[in-house]
Amino acid sequence: MSDSAERPAPSGEPRQRTPRAGRDLPAAIGVGAVLVALVVLGLFFLPLVLVALAAVAAGVGTWEIGQSLNRKRGMRIPLIPAVVTGALFPFAAYFGGSESLIYTVLGSIIVVILWRALGRRDGMLTSIMGSIFTMLWVPFMLALAILLFRQEDGAARVFTIVLMAIGNDTWGYIAGVLWGKHPMAPRISPKKTWEGMAGSLVGSMAVGILCAIFLLDDAWWIGAVLAVLLVIASTAGDLSESMIKREIGIKDMSNILPGHGGVMDRLDSVVFAVAAGYVVFVVLG
Repeated sequence: MSDSAERPAPSGEPRQRTPRAGRDLPAAIGVGAVLVALVVLGLFFLPLVLVALAAVAAGVGTWEIGQSLNRKRGMRIPLIPAVVTGALFPFAAYFGGSESLIYTVLGSIIVVILWRALGRRDGMLTSIMGSIFTMLWVPFMLALAILLFRQEDGAARVFTIVLMAIGNDTWGYIAGVLWGKHPMAPRISPKKTWEGMAGSLVGSMAVGILCAIFLLDDAWWIGAVLAVLLVIASTAGDLSESMIKREIGIKDMSNILPGHGGVMDRLDSVVFAVAAGYVVFVVLG
């Protein structure tokens, strides 16, 4: 997510929409509130709600990326097998753990290869590689959240990552609007600034330390370490999606979420944060 107010894009590049502005603001707030409510419901009361939400996000995110690459770059990613198998990743992680997830990933790759092998022969390698990239980017990283959820104190850990992701975007946006002057990557995301990243880091560290002490019953420094890595990962995820969108010439992956754009426009930083959080919690035990 962006960390400053909308600025004119360089010539020839798409403008980036700020969903919080104007008439999109009520819709953005409403959609965001519903999504957060569903996450909380799934984390602490009905686990299958969380798994289903992750599966839907995985499938829709895969479709958004695949159809964008197909339409703008003609990659011919086979959307049906990619979307269907990708949506199975969270269920495999929840019911079978890491081993089942690995088998599902390998099976999905085989299905995509066979599906593509029966189609047009031109561009076959590009199509397959694009499919694998898309499924590992979105469904696999979301499935890591489900693996983390299955662990001891998993609900609290995932909730901590969600809170820190929200804090990362919120404080980064505020700092970017108030003090943002030095773009991090002007050719990729002109609105993301070093000042905004500093705001993200401060806000995420505050949230991380509080969650480590009061929610995870752990040492405060674990929250600080988690915050630093999550901010770096979230920024990488945000810049990665911005790079892809600018490369293919679009401003949003889709318009499926009113006031937000596409699912990937909200998950760009979250999926990387989930992966980083999973590694931190596994390494630190």
